[in-house]
Amino acid sequence: MKLDLLLRAATRVAFGLFVLGSLVSCSSGSEKLRPAELAPNAGLLGVRLAWSSKVGTIDFPLQVNVNGNTVTVASSDGVMASFDARTGKELWRTSVGAQVAAGVGSDGRFAAVVTRGNELIVLDAGREMWRQKLSAQSFTPPLVAGGRVFLLAADRSLVAYDAQSGRKLWNQQRPGESLVLRQSGVLLAVGDTLVAGLSGRLVGINPSSGATRWESPIASPRGTNDIERLVDLVGRVSREGDVVCARAFQAAVGCVDAARGNLLWTKPANGSVGVHGDDKYVFGVESDGKIVTWRRTDGERVWVSERLRYRSLTAPLVVGRSIAVGDDSGLVHLLSREDGSPLTRVATDGSAIVAAPVLAAGTLVVVTRSGGIFGFKPE
Repeated sequence: MKLDLLLRAATRVAFGLFVLGSLVSCSSGSEKLRPAELAPNAGLLGVRLAWSSKVGTIDFPLQVNVNGNTVTVASSDGVMASFDARTGKELWRTSVGAQVAAGVGSDGRFAAVVTRGNELIVLDAGREMWRQKLSAQSFTPPLVAGGRVFLLAADRSLVAYDAQSGRKLWNQQRPGESLVLRQSGVLLAVGDTLVAGLSGRLVGINPSSGATRWESPIASPRGTNDIERLVDLVGRVSREGDVVCARAFQAAVGCVDAARGNLLWTKPANGSVGVHGDDKYVFGVESDGKIVTWRRTDGERVWVSERLRYRSLTAPLVVGRSIAVGDDSGLVHLLSREDGSPLTRVATDGSAIVAAPVLAAGTLVVVTRSGGIFGFKPE
């Protein structure tokens, strides 16, 4: 599993950020682990391709944005596009004229991405409104909510902007570990609280002032070197009401009551992609492809499936009575959420599923590395 890590400069004078590529093997040897052989398609669930479209190649940690019936995506070369998830009709498409590093955030009107040149760009219905130069790179999609745009940067700063004008409203800066992940972190709104993942903690913040309301640890740094001590929280998360469950990279999965800031439970887990769930369970994918289910109330394991080991899976998505995960061969697997048994699988364009699947207007939407966008209708 290739992990791109961002290394903060050792000197505070330079205060720069450097990209460090690190190869972390999922095995103790150098031999590539063989993906699990797939059984014949069970075909127990009817799923049809309703529509498809395309943007450019995607090689950044894309998060497909869902707002009502609309999905919004971006490609690495700066093309942003919005679609009606029911029909696949393109609502708008534009180019921001720069390579994209993080996105997409949207509230249905304003859409935002961050470029590799460290610019935050905000569009209104597909037309550029403003752009702001940032002091650090970001790999987490901006959060657009309440007429504001919130940004979590790789130097562990949080910044709020007015969505209409681009005026900076507040900035919160805090120290952290020397390494951060080059993948999407955690940033969401729960009621009137902005919830962010900072190192191994979920942090509740007043969205109007940037003041911290509470902090709750999912995992704590451990080990003797920077890589072993890395415990960043990774998206996606599972939210039910005020309870938010999240993964700390290769360390733990846990749930927090975001209304009070109380840690409900945390359990050791060795994964690098986010989680999803329902009112009973939290589902996650471990680094070796095992799919693990935890009971939402107390974190006790319910079942573990090894049928898709070493297939480089995305974070899961709950879809009715199934959970959906994508793999690096462009397949989308739908499994029973009761025991992990296979229900069906569908193919896309043969390139890796590059973002966690999403559900919009009853349509399962997946995006591939080559830029294919596919809308499937479970029947």
